[in-house]
Amino acid sequence: MSTVESLVGDWLPLPDVAELLDVSITKVHGLLDERALAAIRVGDRRIRSVPAAFLMDGHVVESLKGTIVVLSDAGYSDEELITWLFTPDESLRGRPIDALRDGRKTEIRRRAQSLAW
Repeated sequence: MSTVESLVGDWLPLPDVAELLDVSITKVHGLLDERALAAIRVGDRRIRSVPAAFLMDGHVVESLKGTIVVLSDAGYSDEELITWLFTPDESLRGRPIDALRDGRKTEIRRRAQSLAW
């Protein structure tokens, strides 16, 4: 198991994401293409999956897309940005993904933007 796999813990294969969002698998691929979601290949079978924490109440976490875009623009790969989002940060008292889920996007985006410099 890779570091990112163990950091995240709960992963959803793309068909499960489609089911939870009540959309087609094509729409999930569209969400990945437009950077509303990020996915990597995990497990022994290397199945393309999304961290379960990226979804909340049947929707993609609202502020996730902009944060993924900022991190991607800073040169982060999907694996790197997922690792960053799920790595505990003492100054946040938790992980960036938890702060996004709590609606604290401004602080997380500011930190993500500083990574580009």
